[in-house]
Amino acid sequence: MITFENVTKKYPDGTVAVDDLTLEVPEGTLTVFVGPSGCGKTTSMRMINRMIDPTSGTLTVDGKDVTKVDPVKLRLGIGYVIQSAGLMPHLRVVDNVATVPVLRGESRRSARKAALAVMERVGLDPKLGDRYPAQLSGGQQQRVGVARALAADPPILLMDEPFSAVDPVVREDLQTEILRLQSELRKTIVFVTHDIDEAIKLGDKVAVFGRGGALLQYAEPAFVLSNPANELVSAFVGADRGYRGLQFFQATGLPLHEVRHVAESELDALTLRPDEWALVTKDDGTPFAWINSEGVEVHRNGSELYDSTVGGGSFFRPDGTLRLALDAALSSPTGLGVAVDDDGQLLGGVKADDVLALLTEQRRVPEVG
Repeated sequence: MITFENVTKKYPDGTVAVDDLTLEVPEGTLTVFVGPSGCGKTTSMRMINRMIDPTSGTLTVDGKDVTKVDPVKLRLGIGYVIQSAGLMPHLRVVDNVATVPVLRGESRRSARKAALAVMERVGLDPKLGDRYPAQLSGGQQQRVGVARALAADPPILLMDEPFSAVDPVVREDLQTEILRLQSELRKTIVFVTHDIDEAIKLGDKVAVFGRGGALLQYAEPAFVLSNPANELVSAFVGADRGYRGLQFFQATGLPLHEVRHVAESELDALTLRPDEWALVTKDDGTPFAWINSEGVEVHRNGSELYDSTVGGGSFFRPDGTLRLALDAALSSPTGLGVAVDDDGQLLGGVKADDVLALLTEQRRVPEVG
């Protein structure tokens, strides 16, 4: 467990980076520190491994005051992942990952062997171990950074905006990977971000910081969205927090509607009314896109499928959340979201009205007495 008790960080020029912070990070949980630039979230995290020392207050890790622990010894027992990976460019990937075990006295041969296993665990091909960081993509470099932090099997992992420098697609993949790893390893993770969506997706608990280093709210993500502590938190989480909150409701029981569909090979024989749509499926049965009567005519005249259809929007799996279901319905040109199974095969369609009805049902509080 990590405990902050009335911790303050004040610099000689009078700047208060962290103001009287008190909170506990439970063992085995992923806690996210989130807030705007200059709010003290990164400073708070860096005090855990003594990259920065507090001015006053007490910060303990497993009951030990960190200011009374040798900083080098402390850091060797805490994994640390930073933005843009922070890899050593002159070392091969495998030696980057093996850095901490070697510093702790493990033989280089043994550390490299373990490093390759950790690389595989975070979704990296061990064959990449012989490359240098510059020969990897940004997403691969961040995975190497995570692997390096995990290589010595530390109980605590600090992650300082690790995914902010990669593109949105890679970021989502890395977020999913962290959740998978955490479900297996149950580390005590402190994750810093300025992205409220990332905080909500990843955190078991979320600490919202405000300017001046003040902790504004510390609670589970769903509670922060539904009950922001004050106007500052409300403004930070955004006016669309109700939509974000849908990700905490499961879509179990959401009705699926019949979807008119046609295989690509049979498209030219299709007849549609002017106001009617059909879902085009590839010959393997997976949904591709929507088409209307005008599109059918364009396709008959020789146009490619991409030029005669309209994108199908996002797809939805019935074991997903109401947020994903609503997004599928809203992103579809027909208002009917496409539901697929784990193999990508069409199951049916979802409607926004049904999502809202199920949300109302799940929110309903049973009468007492």
